[in-house]
Amino acid sequence: MRNVVAGALDVCCVLVFVGIGRSSHDEAGSVTGFLGTAWPFLVGVVAGWALSRAWRRRADAVPVGVGVWLSTVVVGMVLRVVSGQGIAFTFVLVALAFLGLVLVGWRGVARAAQALRGDKPERV
Repeated sequence: MRNVVAGALDVCCVLVFVGIGRSSHDEAGSVTGFLGTAWPFLVGVVAGWALSRAWRRRADAVPVGVGVWLSTVVVGMVLRVVSGQGIAFTFVLVALAFLGLVLVGWRGVARAAQALRGDKPERV
């Protein structure tokens, strides 16, 4: 069950990123447009989970959070280019910053909360 929650948090992070980005460019109205923007990054999240074996240590900011973050951005950008959506340098920077903050950040907060409660880090 905790894997589902961790995966859902990662997906929510990507969806928030897409939602903020689309609304800041006055593109918020289309569901198909939203999904078209989101799918490359969602594939990146899945790839990040697979590459970092996130289901084993889902709340570790390093290496899992960093792996999921970098995979999300790199795979997402590559798929955007391949699918004809294109990228801009500033978009890559914003994606790196925002997704790094949220995908690594929630794991850091979770780990800090565990430490404050005196819980041992979870290993599966």
